[in-house]
Amino acid sequence: MGDERVCAVIPAAGQGSRLGLGVPKIMLEIADGVTVWDLLRRRLAPWVEHVHVVLSPAGKAPFQRLAAEAIGRGEVSVSVQEEPTGMGDAVFGAAVPYWAGHDAILVVWGDQANLSSRTVGEVVRAHRESVAGGGRGLTLPLVAMADPYVEYEYDADSSTLLRVRMSREGEECRPGGLSDVGVFCLSVDGLPRAWPRYLAAARTGTVTGEVNFLPFLPYLSRKLGWRTTVVPVADPDEARGINTPDDLEFTRRAYLRWTS
Repeated sequence: MGDERVCAVIPAAGQGSRLGLGVPKIMLEIADGVTVWDLLRRRLAPWVEHVHVVLSPAGKAPFQRLAAEAIGRGEVSVSVQEEPTGMGDAVFGAAVPYWAGHDAILVVWGDQANLSSRTVGEVVRAHRESVAGGGRGLTLPLVAMADPYVEYEYDADSSTLLRVRMSREGEECRPGGLSDVGVFCLSVDGLPRAWPRYLAAARTGTVTGEVNFLPFLPYLSRKLGWRTTVVPVADPDEARGINTPDDLEFTRRAYLRWTS
């Protein structure tokens, strides 16, 4: 299965209200003429066959103008999440016709501009190796954080993802815990059926009242027995998305360092 067809799926329907800029975060300008989308596509392109972006109704047309050439070549497709009902709904609402025909999907948050192409490549390679003998796999790049916003409990002995703690839902994350970097690689076989099974018993978040996507991952690992592979990431900066003006300024400075 070394030639597995991978589709990147980018949920990008959020408007970045905390930034107060009035555009989808994936369209934020990082440098002159360089957007978050440009950075994401540049880092994903060597490793995926296709990129699918899920947008809000208001964000679809501006993004289509931004990515017109790649869309015209068939390298990128777009769909709309009509209501902001969570990341899982954005991902699985795009299954047909956009990614269900691939072997694996690489879910990437639409503001993950500090992600490195090296990490993407390591994740795709590790996923392909994990399913080479058959079966379904879940591959996660994780990094130790001094103060994680999200924390993953992983049992290396059993290769099982035990749980995910989310501070946005009032759960306490432990200092030095493992955080994601906004990237998740999942086998497609059985995946569209697994999501509604998860929803049937999923609890809503105690703070947001939403059904979160992240607890779906330990569900795949613990309940359904999917082979789980963790790819260690050394640089905690890769975990930093763009949620605040400070995050945006950090990303702009980091981009200038990379290109200088």
